[in-house]
Amino acid sequence: MVSKALDHLNANTVLGQLVRYAITGGGITLLGAALYTGLVLASAIHPQLAMFAAYVVCVVVGYVLHSRWSFRGHGNRDNVARTTLRFFLVSLVSYGLNAFWTWFCINALHLPEWTPVVPLLFVTPLATFALNRNWVFG
Repeated sequence: MVSKALDHLNANTVLGQLVRYAITGGGITLLGAALYTGLVLASAIHPQLAMFAAYVVCVVVGYVLHSRWSFRGHGNRDNVARTTLRFFLVSLVSYGLNAFWTWFCINALHLPEWTPVVPLLFVTPLATFALNRNWVFG
């Protein structure tokens, strides 16, 4: 009986984190997509440089919001340097995925420059939620 109650509590905790992560991450992802799109459409900047600029802004905003809200009360925060380093490493995975989507959509598939936004919005966030929850803030 106690085990079932704990499993239910854990499921609610994960669901709450996922909802907060979706709200926060969704906003950050939209910010990154807007920055990327604005840069490539309004200037002659290379798409990869635009993606990197958006990444830098989103990493800073993301660390603050995810650590203070999305995963609040989750895990042990006794080593801020370790948590920060891990978040940065996961953000590099996120950046790598988004750079891949940029290359794949534009160079490999010869699609318009805005098309990397689609996997940036729907694929990358799921991968980074799992890494952030289990490794960074776990």
